[in-house]
Amino acid sequence: MTTLKVVLVKPSKYAVDGYVERFKSGFMPNATLYHIASLTPKYLNSVQIITHTVDEYVRDDLEYLDLLTPDKNPNCITLVALVGVQSHQFHRALDLAALARNNGIEHCIIGGPHPMTCDTSQFQNNGISFALAEAEVIWNEILEDALAGELKSVYGLEKRWATKLDSHVVEPPSKEELEHYVVPLLGLYPVRGCPYNCDYCSVIKISGQQVRNAPVECTLESLRRAKKAGIEVIFFVSDNFNKYPEAKLLLEEMINYKLTMPFTCQCDAQIARQPEFVELLGRAGCREMFVGVESFNKETLRQVSKFHNQPDSYQEIIRLCREAGIDSHLSNIIGFPTDTTESIKEQLSAIQFLNPDVSSFYTLTPIPGTEQYNEYKSRGLLVEKNIDRYDTTNLTWKHPTISSQEMEKLLYRCYIDFYTAKLKAGNLSDINKKTALAFRHYAKQGIHPMSGGMGKLHLDHVDNYIGLRKKHFDIELAPLPSNLELSESDKLINNKLDWKTHA
Repeated sequence: MTTLKVVLVKPSKYAVDGYVERFKSGFMPNATLYHIASLTPKYLNSVQIITHTVDEYVRDDLEYLDLLTPDKNPNCITLVALVGVQSHQFHRALDLAALARNNGIEHCIIGGPHPMTCDTSQFQNNGISFALAEAEVIWNEILEDALAGELKSVYGLEKRWATKLDSHVVEPPSKEELEHYVVPLLGLYPVRGCPYNCDYCSVIKISGQQVRNAPVECTLESLRRAKKAGIEVIFFVSDNFNKYPEAKLLLEEMINYKLTMPFTCQCDAQIARQPEFVELLGRAGCREMFVGVESFNKETLRQVSKFHNQPDSYQEIIRLCREAGIDSHLSNIIGFPTDTTESIKEQLSAIQFLNPDVSSFYTLTPIPGTEQYNEYKSRGLLVEKNIDRYDTTNLTWKHPTISSQEMEKLLYRCYIDFYTAKLKAGNLSDINKKTALAFRHYAKQGIHPMSGGMGKLHLDHVDNYIGLRKKHFDIELAPLPSNLELSESDKLINNKLDWKTHA
């Protein structure tokens, strides 16, 4: 009897030292990995589908690479899908696909933010397929083509986004999989899309500017199954949770059905105008609210089209969160074109004065696929040729006043100084004290505290795979890509939205 083995892999990346980045314990299971696993049926056209999930970031062995080989059963068809691939993970995805093909796997496909937003035509028609759209649009077609014996070179070229999200429930990771993480946590996407137009942000290119949500009951059922499976924390990974039209209903139903559990959500800075919603978040179990404040300079925010952020409101966000029993997490970007060493130190002082419960810092990175990347590339400002480095921790472009070495020092100095001050002030909850100690510890080692886990592992190196990359793709480094333009139908979807009305 024919079976289809689907191997879903969330690839890691190659760190600066060339090793595949891995951790003894991860912070969070990859949400896309389990989202697509849950979209995969048990049977298709009477053929049984057996699904395997691999999060490379937390694998402390290389045994999972055995899955990238043909099954011993001659009647078993194998499909390897590299999912959620961001630009800094693209080389790793290419290498794993090349390894699978070299082992005799016939069906390999790469999907995620990079192929959705960047031109991958150089790598197409080479035995590896590319998914240029959301899984809801194309996943069933990919599975059917694998069963039929041949994948198309690309999927989703004319339609990047589903106009309506399917009614499907996310199954949580198994108990064995959850053991790889610090706490049993699950990421859920109740809503997608961002109504804004920030030129440095990839979200609007990946998810579109139309806000779309799954039925509330599907999210509730996902929460029921998560709770039954022993999940202790939920991360609503959707951007701008406060722009979710049915967020209030979801939170009220979580309370009514006793599905409250600690959760984190991301909100935009307009949350300062929604005190009743913040209070409801607190009652529903929200433990931490992540807000991208990015800069305290109004002109800097204006230059990147982030008109909806008003620095004067940041203090109000913290106040509302504290009243609701929610930890405020304010995220900062350093290294805007107008930034100087002094202005970055001033921003650090400003965030220390506001004193949110948690703060994170990232280096401005023109992410492939974004408007900012397109501009910087056309102006010849991009100096980093290796896309592995486009991960928001490295200065990849020619800054007018700050060197890459100085920017790296400033990035980690922000973490060290912010959390040293927090620890000296005292009065931290147990969890926030652990966070402060851990973030400061990693920053002192030159490791970004938000990189994804604890306890780095060195198992395999890019040198182990570069030969396959050369053999299959005839490259050592992928050239910096051009942006993939939206189809006319996708442009029409975005053009229906007047994003300025949300500012």
